[in-house]
Amino acid sequence: MPQHDPSGDEPDVTPAPPPAETPQPAGTPPQAEAQPAPPAETPQSAQTPSPAETQPAPPAESAPPAETPPPVPVPVPGVDPDEPPAVPSGKFGTPGRPLRRSSFLIGFTGALGVLLAYTLYLGIRNAGGILVLVVIALFLAVGLNPAVVRLGRWGVPHGLAVAAVALTVVLLLCGGVVALVPPIVTQSGQFIDQIPSLLDELRRNPTVNDLVERYDVVERVQGAANAETVGRALGGVLGGAQLIFGTVFRTLTVLVLTIYFLAYFDKLRSLGYSLVPRSRRQRVQLIGDEILAKVGSYMVGALSIAVLAGATTFVFALIVDLPYPFALAVVVAVTDLIPQIGATLGAVIVSLVGFAADLPTGIACAVFFLIYQQVENYLIYPKVMRRSVEVNEVAALLAALLGVALLGVVGALIAIPTVAALQLILREVVLPRQERR
Repeated sequence: MPQHDPSGDEPDVTPAPPPAETPQPAGTPPQAEAQPAPPAETPQSAQTPSPAETQPAPPAESAPPAETPPPVPVPVPGVDPDEPPAVPSGKFGTPGRPLRRSSFLIGFTGALGVLLAYTLYLGIRNAGGILVLVVIALFLAVGLNPAVVRLGRWGVPHGLAVAAVALTVVLLLCGGVVALVPPIVTQSGQFIDQIPSLLDELRRNPTVNDLVERYDVVERVQGAANAETVGRALGGVLGGAQLIFGTVFRTLTVLVLTIYFLAYFDKLRSLGYSLVPRSRRQRVQLIGDEILAKVGSYMVGALSIAVLAGATTFVFALIVDLPYPFALAVVVAVTDLIPQIGATLGAVIVSLVGFAADLPTGIACAVFFLIYQQVENYLIYPKVMRRSVEVNEVAALLAALLGVALLGVVGALIAIPTVAALQLILREVVLPRQERR
């Protein structure tokens, strides 16, 4: 085989070890040594792209995308879609960033909350009497509003309807005062006039004289008749006068507040509903209207039953010739407003007056009220209250006792409507929420 000449012009590069030679058969000419193939030449056109090739290809024409319809707003119950949302007016500047929640700020906020809660408690305690009057006026307004609505359906203007209802209430109050005050004044005057004769009769009684001498009643009375006792008596008189004027003031306050609440009843109701979030406003409005309707129906029904009881008592008193029949009728009507025990209380008062007159009259009074209460409980009350509240008798009795303990007679009067409202809230809100858990 021919050998490679190292003296050539090629650079001095250490050659790779040659592959093992394959023996050639005899007579075969020697093959030339394989040389590495030169790299393929790249055409000039492939090395430098033309300006036309550098421009991006125009996008392929495609169909225009389908127009997406605008989203349909989902109506929210109790929300007016045309009403714009409540946003800051910008009149007082742009709200700043919220404060950082540091431990000092949290502690200060908690202390401020405790202080405000205690201040609120003091305010409620000091204004408790006025708040009770406001609650009474609200209940009266709720009870009298159906009458105003009924007059409005008959075409009477709202202001005139409120004035008519208020005038009716004033006339009823004046009638009650006229019925109760003259008998009290007359009986008190007669008792004062009869004091000397009663003392003479006591002196002539040997048993009484013996008791007076044995226990030194005359000396004790003379010893008690000193300046301190007279001062206490005068204080009692002034306290009685203060009680009378306070009662008149409270009555006038309740009357004025009731008239204002009747005049602005719809606006106050709308204002109360506007304080509820819009997402829950419709449900709260439905429940609130139902509560107002139930309470109003109960108040109207209770007043109707009380007026019927008073009128029946007045007719019976005229038949049996009881003294002061109109005053007794007013007493029965007022006590009949007290749930559960009011009718019995009025019956006891009238029966005592009848027994004071004579025994047959007293027995007739007891029999009359026994029969009338059965008729009222099983015939009149279910018919009048069928569209009103349905409260369990045990719950009504407990509510009446609790109302008397908290607010006196006023608490007893508003106990049943309050229990009816709480019962509706429990049935429609609390119990369904517990079932979903």
